[in-house]
Amino acid sequence: MNNQNLKAILESLLFIAGDDGLSTDQMLSTLDIDKETLKKIIEELGIEYNQANHGVQLEYFGGKLKLVTKKEYAEYCKKLLNNDESNTLSPAALETLAIIAYNEPVTRMMVDEIRGVSSGHIIRKLVFQNLITEVGRSELPGRPILYGVTPQFLDYFGLASTDDLPEIELAENPEDTDLFTSKYKEESV
Repeated sequence: MNNQNLKAILESLLFIAGDDGLSTDQMLSTLDIDKETLKKIIEELGIEYNQANHGVQLEYFGGKLKLVTKKEYAEYCKKLLNNDESNTLSPAALETLAIIAYNEPVTRMMVDEIRGVSSGHIIRKLVFQNLITEVGRSELPGRPILYGVTPQFLDYFGLASTDDLPEIELAENPEDTDLFTSKYKEESV
């Protein structure tokens, strides 16, 4: 595979990884290349991004390579995030808010596990909108950030406190609670 294709693949992997970024080991194993080839591809891609006609650049944070917005375009990014149209909450944002509100304090990984998808982008947007905030650090390895809702969240939803959140009723079907006595159990021969 030529370097152009490898650069395009790396670019797509970095886009998918988002805030998590990619470690050198992840890039090497995914691309199935050696360290010298990876170094050359990253350098070439970095040179391309550093040209004036690109709005992103490559940066290493915490040992992981990430695609980040160039600082000179930050005001436009803020403008978009402050736009009334972008402030409406998507179903994914509402789902993430509900998970945090009902389980606070909670880490991003806990939210990801419940949702089944990465929530990093949504959490960043909710922090920017001041609907959630960092409330501390977990004692788990790596000491991940714990998130909770803000007073602005309570105002937005017309709540006095999180105690006013509606009760969640879990639908329970007695036939489906025990897989061993399910109506789909195979008959013995």
